[in-house]
Amino acid sequence: MVPLYTCCPFPSSKALQISPSFLLLSSRNPKFLPFTISRILRAISISTSAAKHEEPIRTSYAGVQLEETVDETKQGKLRLDSWISSRIQGISRARVQSSIKSGLVKVNGRVVDKVSHSLRAGDKVNCVISDLQPLKAEPEDIPLDIVFEDDHVLVVNKPSHMVVHPAPGNANGTLVNGILHHCSLPTVASSEKEVLFDTEDMSDDEQDIFHGASAGPASVRPGIVHRLDKGTSGLLVVAKDEHSHAHLSEQFKQHTIQRVYISLTCGVPSASAGRVDIPIGHDSNNRIRMVAVPGLSHHGRARHAASRYKVIEVLAGGGSALVQWRLETGRTHQIRAHAKYMGIPLLGDEVYGGTKNMALSLLCPRTPPYYNDELSRLVCRLERPYLHALVLGFEHPHSGEKMWFSCPPPPDFGEILNHLRKIGIEKPISKE
Repeated sequence: MVPLYTCCPFPSSKALQISPSFLLLSSRNPKFLPFTISRILRAISISTSAAKHEEPIRTSYAGVQLEETVDETKQGKLRLDSWISSRIQGISRARVQSSIKSGLVKVNGRVVDKVSHSLRAGDKVNCVISDLQPLKAEPEDIPLDIVFEDDHVLVVNKPSHMVVHPAPGNANGTLVNGILHHCSLPTVASSEKEVLFDTEDMSDDEQDIFHGASAGPASVRPGIVHRLDKGTSGLLVVAKDEHSHAHLSEQFKQHTIQRVYISLTCGVPSASAGRVDIPIGHDSNNRIRMVAVPGLSHHGRARHAASRYKVIEVLAGGGSALVQWRLETGRTHQIRAHAKYMGIPLLGDEVYGGTKNMALSLLCPRTPPYYNDELSRLVCRLERPYLHALVLGFEHPHSGEKMWFSCPPPPDFGEILNHLRKIGIEKPISKE
């Protein structure tokens, strides 16, 4: 029986029977985990059947002022909140909207508190960004799947549908709430720093979030070093002290953290393996979505993003695929945005085009008609983007030991995968 998760230092690899050379230790000669990774995935079947120069990104926007006239060349309807967001790099529209509602924005000298107010060419806008209201995180007795723990770090297998840290609308039931209880820490407040939307993985959630004074005298302060989306399952490392936090954050910044993901996609990539080097920026038409934009920049907002992928299995006659990903950078929604750009949105990813209708339109024509009812029932069960953080490797912040962990995907992922395998499974043609 393959264990649900495994930890071992380099160079030993007996636990997973995968050579550590496949963990992409060298960015100069990157390699993928071999197909023996399928040994981990087959355990599911057993269990279920038995760039250019970039401007620095701010970490705090409180008090930032904008005094600017709307460009005369701008035509059409311009929303006030959208226009201000486009003029202050990296700020979230929600933060701008809060400032507008607080009466901190004037148009042509008059206070405007309507976020959808229409601007015209020549309008003079004066804006001051409001202070962030700290978010409090209460300890909660939430079951956590702790893969590894010592005095300095935690490695957690995050379930899908769990939010990593408290945010407006998600104050409770988060991974942070559970960690505070697990580490026996009191209520803490987030820092006043802005939680950025499009930053490096190491700063995606502002690691100083737990360094507020309310943490009291406790010597252990958990810090989120990187983030997984709410719908993404898998491995995530948490720092328990400031030194560990700083050391791990630097590893993310230098791209030395090893991260391998697997996903189920709508359709199959045209090439069985490759590298996607397309910048990612905010989608101007959808505030919760990112977009891969060819070229070095997109109105100064896109940032360098690179992902490597490899098709592990072609499923259901080519209607879907099991795809392995390795991140060279850590942009928000990077795999999801790159998959959409490639024309293979993740199965179940409604935000990026992997809708139920899309899945059915690709699966049904490629499979025998007697599978249609089964496919309809299968697709109706899709509740999230089927993306799982499978492998995580890093240097221990205190001992310097090279550590790596692997955890197979959860049952919902496994069930969908097994159904698609039942309909049809092929190994991609290797060019090696």
